[in-house]
Amino acid sequence: MADSSLQSGVGLNILWDMINYDNKAWWRVFASIRGTVVPAVIVRTAVLFGFTLVLVIYNKIAGGLGGELATKLTLPRIEGLAHTILGVVLGLLIVFRTNSSYDRFWEGRKLWGAMVNTSRNLARSAAVFAGPAEDFARLIAAYVITVKRTLRSDKDLSEIDSLAPAEVIQRAKEAGNPPSILAYQLTEWVRQKRDEGKLDAILAAQFEERVGFLVDYQGGCERILKTPIPFVYAVHIKHLLFVYLVTLPFVLVPMIGWSAPLAVGIIAFGLLGIEDAGVEIEDPFGDDPNDLPLDDICNVITRDTSAMAAEAKR
Repeated sequence: MADSSLQSGVGLNILWDMINYDNKAWWRVFASIRGTVVPAVIVRTAVLFGFTLVLVIYNKIAGGLGGELATKLTLPRIEGLAHTILGVVLGLLIVFRTNSSYDRFWEGRKLWGAMVNTSRNLARSAAVFAGPAEDFARLIAAYVITVKRTLRSDKDLSEIDSLAPAEVIQRAKEAGNPPSILAYQLTEWVRQKRDEGKLDAILAAQFEERVGFLVDYQGGCERILKTPIPFVYAVHIKHLLFVYLVTLPFVLVPMIGWSAPLAVGIIAFGLLGIEDAGVEIEDPFGDDPNDLPLDDICNVITRDTSAMAAEAKR
């Protein structure tokens, strides 16, 4: 059996941050609201819909006056071709921005996947070559949980109270980078086993290399977190998007009249939604519905390292 104290240390009930859905359930996915861009863009879409509706009403009233007065008061018509070209350029910029955000999301997932694999390898090797290794497994779990907390700018380390010694946790709380204290303890465990003769120099170096991998993965996550999409690029897209959507009614109202509010609303929902989706996944380490399921990943690491450490007792 796995070490019960280790399992009780982090609550192994699976807590999905990321929404788990059936991609074949078309209508169920279509009808979803939570985790979509709808709450974020609905107000802006409604404002543009209302703005266009007001322009339609105004244009109809002005056109009904007849004569030269109607010509002066009706809305100026913006050239549709120029506006279409602007829309194509804007669409390319938004798609590029969304792809850049997804690259950051996927790189974060790969880093945490590598963290899972390295944690399993460390726990397995420790149990086989230098067991008993329950304390080492607990330190691995404490490390990854502390990385998760740090990426979320959360200084509360109560989740690892039963995984690491109290003095280690206290030093981690006081450190500028709490995971570094847990990484030091992992290396210290390897040194102690080497001094006890359970690990030779070659094996100890291999263990230390894997601990270094964990630190490298942490650094990769911090690079994603602390290097957002360049401000000038993010702002320019928003400026261009604003100009396009605000001028769109002046293109469509003279052309299609009462259908313009619906058309503007649909186009605005699409463009604003794609742009907002990119913003949503740009930082994948939080606890929003579309962020990586870090709680679940940490639980998996805790479960598997505990099981491997306990296997050495069989």
